[in-house]
Amino acid sequence: MDEQQPAIGQFDHIGIAVKSIEQASQFYQQTLGATPRGVFTHHSGEFNVGIFDLNGFCIELIEPIDENGFLAKYIAKYGEGVHHLTLQTPNLVEQTERLEEQGVRVVEKNFDRKKGGVTAFISPRSSHGVLIQLGENIGPLNNYPYWTKESAESSE
Repeated sequence: MDEQQPAIGQFDHIGIAVKSIEQASQFYQQTLGATPRGVFTHHSGEFNVGIFDLNGFCIELIEPIDENGFLAKYIAKYGEGVHHLTLQTPNLVEQTERLEEQGVRVVEKNFDRKKGGVTAFISPRSSHGVLIQLGENIGPLNNYPYWTKESAESSE
């Protein structure tokens, strides 16, 4: 049997694509009892982010602003629903290199801390249909508010 690889990171949050954070938040708050932590515009300006805490489990609702942006296109094609899972991944650059050496398709790599944090995505083509975001020190509940335009500008 092959030696098992150590875990690449720790689960951080689930991202859910929605048409309206306001409408979707009613379900997560009233039905599931999630606590809202805030709604912000992502530093890219392409989408809004609503953060909810469900007993330490982070739910990130993402709502398109730009009707021609990636998120609006995603919702038009697939509908509302799970968009991605995020793992806190120490040493992301090295981990990304290791993944690529193993033939894993890694896309949208951003290793510039001034542009919203160190992140990369494992393509759903490599991970059996799931978009997996890898992030180094980006956690919504633990690193509040990494995703806002103001915090991105303050790190420059």
